[in-house]
Amino acid sequence: MEPDADTSTPGRITRDDVAYVARLARLNLTDFELDGFTGQLADVLDHAADIEALDLDGVAPTSHPLPLSNVFRADVPTVGPAEEANHRLFCDEVIAAAPAAEESRFRVPPVLGEAP
Repeated sequence: MEPDADTSTPGRITRDDVAYVARLARLNLTDFELDGFTGQLADVLDHAADIEALDLDGVAPTSHPLPLSNVFRADVPTVGPAEEANHRLFCDEVIAAAPAAEESRFRVPPVLGEAP
């Protein structure tokens, strides 16, 4: 059963609307929750109506108020030769302890099947 139309405030969400949607979603809401959600949803829809009423011709769409761009650092080693030697030794130890390795990489079972 659909809710009765509320003619007192056109476009205003009613408690019956919220109860109807709650039933569709199989939510058992208390009277207190119905009243609370009705007010909250009405506030959200009022705010959306305020935005919809604005004259936004000529305003470019945006997803963020500030222009952002990713900043990537150069992909270069950040350690000296001594640290690199220690790192290489550590990697060799880890690979040696692995149950299966191939060309300094871990060998793992195929996830999606063997590659062609």
